[in-house]
Amino acid sequence: MRRGTCGFDVDELRSGLFEEPATEKPPALPVDSYWDWQDRDNVIPNRVTDLLPNEALPLNSSAAPAPGRVAEQDQGRQDTEAHTGCLIINADDWGVNQETTDRIIDCVQRGTISAVSAMVFMDDSARAAETALQLGVDAGLHLNLSTQFTSPACPTLLKEHLGKIASCLLRHPLSRVLYYPGLARSFEYVVASQFDEFCRLYGGNPERIDGHHHLHLCANVQRARLLPAGTLVRRNFSFLPGEKSLVNRLYRKAVDRRLARRHRVVDFLYNLAPLQSKDRLQRIFSSARNSVVEVETHPINPEEHRFLTSGEMLHQLGDLAISPNFAAHFAAPHAGLATSR
Repeated sequence: MRRGTCGFDVDELRSGLFEEPATEKPPALPVDSYWDWQDRDNVIPNRVTDLLPNEALPLNSSAAPAPGRVAEQDQGRQDTEAHTGCLIINADDWGVNQETTDRIIDCVQRGTISAVSAMVFMDDSARAAETALQLGVDAGLHLNLSTQFTSPACPTLLKEHLGKIASCLLRHPLSRVLYYPGLARSFEYVVASQFDEFCRLYGGNPERIDGHHHLHLCANVQRARLLPAGTLVRRNFSFLPGEKSLVNRLYRKAVDRRLARRHRVVDFLYNLAPLQSKDRLQRIFSSARNSVVEVETHPINPEEHRFLTSGEMLHQLGDLAISPNFAAHFAAPHAGLATSR
């Protein structure tokens, strides 16, 4: 029996995938898994936001600032006062390949990246993890349910089950909102394996989780509560007036409200691209003065890389500083929760 860093018996779950269908309910997952099973049905009241800009978790200024343009954080806020906002620039796909990792490192060294979302079982995952630990980069898990694992060390069975999930979720844009009971065990296995590998590479549970193509918000992950309660989880994209239909915005708001019942979420999430409209960027940056704003970026995109490294972004920010990391603003939900730093 192999028990991973998180305490989750991945081999036991893997072996269960080959059992003949039974009439009784499949065996429950081990209680000592990386999920906090005792709290899986509890509501997390100390969330960052319930989608209202004036509600927030108290800020935590104990983390040391990283090099670059970083902000001096408030010591906290009174219950009757709105929190000071912050701007967090988060780079996705850390570790997917060497080129992507190196471009993100370039931005980190210029102080224009607050944190990264790390992929596991990919070509550059191991080197990226070593680099993050050496440089003190804030790394969360970039859960992958759509792109085939490329690391030679990835088990063949894991690749097969990821392929089943990906072919289903990528079939149609609405596939992610449907629940697939026949794939429930595959989802559990693929998610658990990535948590286990993150723990091995980074030395602790991820305190922050988002998803490749935002598929961490799909029905099979959310309904089965596969993400640990209390962790910081990426919400849906926020849109400025006129960018999406009313129905689309209402649906996203409903999903985010449900997400915030078990997890911590930021106030707003925006994509850095498109960069053509300076007015759009200014509205996004301005909102970070009074709200916790995460901006998702992909420096592998040449235009985004140029914007982040040429000084143009710092020029547009003016006196608004970039947060050094997520940890500077969000206290850990549980004292015993491990950190990837």
